[in-house]
Amino acid sequence: MEWIVEPHNGIFLPQAGLHLDGKLKSPLSFVSHAHSDHIARHKVMLCTPATHQLVAARTSPSRTVIEAEWGNEQDLPGVTAFAWSLHSAGHILGSSQILVRHKDSGSSLLYTGDFKTRAGFSTESTSIPKADVLIMETTFGLRRYRFPPVEAVVRQVSEFCAATLDAGAVPVLLAYSLGKSQEILAGLCGSGFPIMLHESTHRFTEVYARLGVTLAPYSLFDPRQAQGHVVIAPPQALARGSAMALALSRRRSAILSGWALDPGATYRYGCDAAFPLSDHADYQDLMDFVDKVAPRRVYTVHGFVDSFARDLRARGYEAWALGKSNQLEFRF
Repeated sequence: MEWIVEPHNGIFLPQAGLHLDGKLKSPLSFVSHAHSDHIARHKVMLCTPATHQLVAARTSPSRTVIEAEWGNEQDLPGVTAFAWSLHSAGHILGSSQILVRHKDSGSSLLYTGDFKTRAGFSTESTSIPKADVLIMETTFGLRRYRFPPVEAVVRQVSEFCAATLDAGAVPVLLAYSLGKSQEILAGLCGSGFPIMLHESTHRFTEVYARLGVTLAPYSLFDPRQAQGHVVIAPPQALARGSAMALALSRRRSAILSGWALDPGATYRYGCDAAFPLSDHADYQDLMDFVDKVAPRRVYTVHGFVDSFARDLRARGYEAWALGKSNQLEFRF
């Protein structure tokens, strides 16, 4: 069949009437995960049960939510010519890819959303289905981005926390309140550190705990009791003049981000240390993922789209940065 892919309100598949991570309210949208830049109050939202719960912890959910377990194929609402199934993405808890299949021709399209293929402490293992067409994120799509093993990163974070506590200061780990915070909290299981969480981090962590993720013991941040604790908070929590910054005058902070690989990361984030804990695939993971999906065409979205598409073409793939090429229709 001839697929049409439009970079409109997220990504739009007009034949199926389906938006992929629609940024504005849509009649029908797949929501890959519960980060704020991937959700809107759609009329009908397709997602996993965990994503539904995490979205509900952030905002009012869509009018109708259709949940799907991994790999269970069903017809698209109102468009029975297409079927869809969800496959784990490994980005955060409940994050998923969507595989859309045209039933008559059998032609398939896989959209990854944000994904990570390395094993994590707080997410499901990533699955990699075959597809004719692949739309993939390339956040870290440059050769220089190669992440160390997560166990090594967590060990370095633990050493930072121990040294800071020994010096009589409060270690503050700066991480997104959803996903990265729960990953480091799970990674610190068995460390023995008393841990406090910023209010927004605590809200999402309660959902993770309710869904059965094993986490280190934690409590809600209390500035009066923070001394002697490790604090996990979103980066903006230590903005100049913020309540947490004023309460923790004697502290050392560390950013947890894949961008820690960039020179000057500590200066950029205004912190004392930077550790490359990422919830995205690195360059080699991205390349390996494409090889396993074995698509006939690849569209890159987010990040270093032009560079990664060029590298794929050098390896023999037909690959384009979505929205930067006029060739948006193709046949199989």
